[in-house]
Amino acid sequence: MPNIAIVLKSEISRIARKEARSETEDFKRASAQYRTHIAALRRRIDGLEREVKRATKMSSKPASADPAGDLAAVHRRFSAARLAATRKKLGLSAADFGALVGVTGQSIYKWESGEARPRARQLEAIASIRGIGKRETAARLEALRAAK
Repeated sequence: MPNIAIVLKSEISRIARKEARSETEDFKRASAQYRTHIAALRRRIDGLEREVKRATKMSSKPASADPAGDLAAVHRRFSAARLAATRKKLGLSAADFGALVGVTGQSIYKWESGEARPRARQLEAIASIRGIGKRETAARLEALRAAK
């Protein structure tokens, strides 16, 4: 005959597990609903951020073209090899060329290596430098150094 204390103890532990399971089941269900809701909110945020990015791109294009007039309407192409050739033709270091354009020498290096591309304003500055010679370049550099 089984000991009544052992039977009672096992029955109490069985009922306790059953109650604990029923109590935690509600929390598990709620937690799953919260995770689903959070994932949906993240997807919505990503979509809204894409829309904002697209809207700012669209709104900035006409705004940058109107104030500058005809110069901004000109589409400038960029070639890393041509940039390097222009810089070497003028006999400038990347830092000096960057000073003329208004950027750092590191930016010039990245443009020449193809890691990055200049912005439209910087393309205009590069185009203006392309049309001058060594003497004019040296004069502009001296003026920049004197201004500092």
